[in-house]
Amino acid sequence: MKGFPGFPEGKLRLTQIPNLFFSDLLPIIDSLAELKATLYAFWALGQKEGQVRYLRLTDFLNDGEFMKGLGPNPTQAAEVLTDGIERAVARGTFLHVNVESADGKMDLYFLNTEKGRAAVEGITRGEWRPNPDEDEPITLLVERPNIFVLYEQNIGPLTPLIADELRDAEQNYPLSWIAEAIELAVENNVRKWRYVLAILERWRQEGKSDGINRRDTQKELRQQIPDELKDIIKR
Repeated sequence: MKGFPGFPEGKLRLTQIPNLFFSDLLPIIDSLAELKATLYAFWALGQKEGQVRYLRLTDFLNDGEFMKGLGPNPTQAAEVLTDGIERAVARGTFLHVNVESADGKMDLYFLNTEKGRAAVEGITRGEWRPNPDEDEPITLLVERPNIFVLYEQNIGPLTPLIADELRDAEQNYPLSWIAEAIELAVENNVRKWRYVLAILERWRQEGKSDGINRRDTQKELRQQIPDELKDIIKR
């Protein structure tokens, strides 16, 4: 089971969910797929702009991070998603309408709200049609990765010891420094946390100039590798 390192400090973006979801809807949802699809819809619609907000079936399918949590492979994940969406439509949480577009038929999903019902009625009467050109792809990766995600994506698996060191680093260095130091470590093919710390400590002691040339920065780092790290660096 993949662990969750916790919510980082600082101001976090929030997703609005009506209280009725918790009092009336959540107690009667009996499918994990339906629950995931419903919660994802609240988040995804919050990323949209405009008076009429809807999700296409492709919005769900094209979000790789979301789909990875639904099944071990794309085929099974799509089957679970379809089941979850159909349950949400049958329960009345989603409103589903199928419209013709230049690319063929398009499935649209609205939350069953006053605006959602008005949009579906407008489509049914032929008064309104979505413009596919205005749709922007959305993904769960809109939030900036925290230090734990940065480490796992670029260095390696997170261990309890490393997690403690990462928390300490987050207190001592700006996150932008940590992200840049990890990037430099990857570019230099030195995926070692000790190397990242050496970069950060050097910047703190000698000062960090954001205006320095990237290539020169890498050259200087290679020239000033601490002795205790030379044996782990692949040149």
